[in-house]
Amino acid sequence: MEKDMEQVMKKAEVLIEALPYIQKFNRKIIVVKYGGSAMSNEELQKNVIKDVTLLKLVGFKPIIVHGGGKEISRWVGKVGKEAKFVNGLRVTDEETMEIAEMVLNKVNKSLVTMVEELGVKAVGVSGKDGGLLQVEKKYSDGQDIGYVGEITGVNPDILFDMLEKDYLPIIAPIGLDKDYHTYNINADDAACAIAKAVHAEKLAFLTDIEGLYKDINDKSTFISRLTASEAEGLIHDGYIGGGMLPKLNNCTSAIRNGVNRVHILDGRLAHCLLLEIFTNQGIGTAIVSDEEEK
Repeated sequence: MEKDMEQVMKKAEVLIEALPYIQKFNRKIIVVKYGGSAMSNEELQKNVIKDVTLLKLVGFKPIIVHGGGKEISRWVGKVGKEAKFVNGLRVTDEETMEIAEMVLNKVNKSLVTMVEELGVKAVGVSGKDGGLLQVEKKYSDGQDIGYVGEITGVNPDILFDMLEKDYLPIIAPIGLDKDYHTYNINADDAACAIAKAVHAEKLAFLTDIEGLYKDINDKSTFISRLTASEAEGLIHDGYIGGGMLPKLNNCTSAIRNGVNRVHILDGRLAHCLLLEIFTNQGIGTAIVSDEEEK
């Protein structure tokens, strides 16, 4: 009986710890970029959706932007095509673009279904809907990588309408150019652009790494919090490379353009969003504005 009471008290303490954060972020927009390994594991997928749904129910206005990279590669293989990459970016020819759009729409509606099952209204859209994401053709160091888009503009009106009507928007990163050709967009880029356009309070990247390290090979160099200027310093001094480099550039760009705080979290850890947002110590890396740190 005593042990049961201890557990009950611990649960109460967790709720009390979360209270000031719930009050602070009530009616604020949070953009969650969802991708990586957490998408390929059904249990983790459900945990992420539970987290976002809970954020919605306690007063946040969440928006999910999802990827589909591993699933796209699987389907490209299924039809006998070999995935090609240039400088780490997938080459998307016309046939691959059709497959990518099919897969992203499939993932999108699957996430909508999960949210709806938890009793929250969700709407799935792609960046093509309502002119949400406008793009131009992207090149990688001058090399043609096919139907991959660079975002040139965002029209957030459709998202504001959905949020106003109490829906949870779920966005597939596909856009149109000025000639109405369809392009695949990097989901990190899409999440960052959308967060800036809707003036999000928070932008959270769910990744396959615990957060940011000054030296990826030395776990003692983990950075739990830093300013945008400090992040730019790490990039300038060559500490950041690989897939983390464009992600951190997106983080600093978001902060410089009005997003209050950006979080890099390990999406493989159950309930990472709740642990980061509603606990004093957090579990990932938070990037904040220089002004906030003064």
